[in-house]
Amino acid sequence: MEPITTITSQTTVLPLDDVDTDQIIPARFLVSTGRENLAEAAFADWRYDADGKPKRDFVLNRPESKGASILVTGNNFGCGSSREHAPWALLDYGFRAVISTDFADIFRNNALKNGLVPVIVDEAVHRWLLDNPGAEVTINLEQAELVLPDDRKVSFPIDGFARYCLVNGIDQLGFLLQQSDAISEYEQTRAWPV
Repeated sequence: MEPITTITSQTTVLPLDDVDTDQIIPARFLVSTGRENLAEAAFADWRYDADGKPKRDFVLNRPESKGASILVTGNNFGCGSSREHAPWALLDYGFRAVISTDFADIFRNNALKNGLVPVIVDEAVHRWLLDNPGAEVTINLEQAELVLPDDRKVSFPIDGFARYCLVNGIDQLGFLLQQSDAISEYEQTRAWPV
């Protein structure tokens, strides 16, 4: 995982509430255990028609959405079943952060563990973001702040351990491996039964 300190991007807006993990990545794409090659599956039922052709009216298929790494969504994003493939698909598509007023707990935890930053904002900031698609914003992960185009800084909650891992580009196992010297030292001071 690459370290994340800031993310600056235009936003893509998907103004739908209660987007569940089966909409983020339909179940038929869950045959893979890898994180790669899932970009095409992201929102597949909304992005493509029955013949597999892109639907022009879907936001991710519009030219103004190309290259955006921040997705602004409606309320309760990532609800539904526990599906680690959901953040994998979003990351493989190119998103690095998702902004909403709230996230399903399991989705939020899966996102944080895989390098996708879930940013929770209040209703007023959310409304502004929804009304201004394509706005360039910055997420400062070290300060836990969203910086809007007018330089207004909005704090967002994020678990301290998850933020440490994201900023340092490690996952939970990587954190434990960083502690191997301290673990070995501790083990040497303990008498273990034989």
